[in-house]
Amino acid sequence: MHPKLIEIGNFYIPTYGFFVALGVIVGVWLTLKLAAKEGFDKKQIDQISNLAIYSILGGLLGSKLLLIIVDLKYYIQNPGDLLYVVRSGGVYYGGLIGGLVTGIYFFRKYKLPVWKVGDVAAPHIALGQFFGRLGCFSAGCCYGKACSCGWGVTFHSEFAHNVVGTPLGVPLYPTQLMHAFSNLAIFLLLRFYFYPKKKFDGQILWLYVFFYSITRFIIEFFRGDTVRGFVFGILSTSQFISVIMFFVAVFMLYKLKAEKGKNA
Repeated sequence: MHPKLIEIGNFYIPTYGFFVALGVIVGVWLTLKLAAKEGFDKKQIDQISNLAIYSILGGLLGSKLLLIIVDLKYYIQNPGDLLYVVRSGGVYYGGLIGGLVTGIYFFRKYKLPVWKVGDVAAPHIALGQFFGRLGCFSAGCCYGKACSCGWGVTFHSEFAHNVVGTPLGVPLYPTQLMHAFSNLAIFLLLRFYFYPKKKFDGQILWLYVFFYSITRFIIEFFRGDTVRGFVFGILSTSQFISVIMFFVAVFMLYKLKAEKGKNA
């Protein structure tokens, strides 16, 4: 755990921000390289670059908003803690929704092929999440429940405890690393197994949603931070959304495959 990458006096660069930026740069760069390989022209590649940047900004805003919404009562009573929302991460599904809304606007504006661009981007979204979750591990956010499993991690940073509430001196499930390496596995699976065998446009994008919803649902059981909020007192907000997204992904994969069969 190392929440401050560089610190000079009162100024510091958060490690979380560094890893998120690294994930964005690597993800966008690889997306544009694959887009060029898939035959998109220079104008379209520039448009995809703009779309990616604005979708990321929309995603960051959405992740912060959902973090506030799921614990709205607390932030109404403690408005000063909104500052910590800026410093910490957010709820990924809020980011996904924010990114999608922003992306839809620019897809319509640029008249880009939605599913084909989605397939080019999806593996690298997962790769970007891998780096982002390493940032979570460094910052101490998105931490796990206390465990005696023998492979728990123990945090000691008072700064992280004060900013994101990380429990100190207690072995916790390394949920940040579980998220990170499950996303890395999704990236490798999508990019190097499914993409070369792609049968129809949209397949890679919805496989990403399919796999992510499963891994996210499972890992949520090990999470210890309650700021994520809960639905019906049983499922976390992210688990509830994961269930919805799982069935949406299954439906879309079936629908797009059937449409491809009809047009073959």
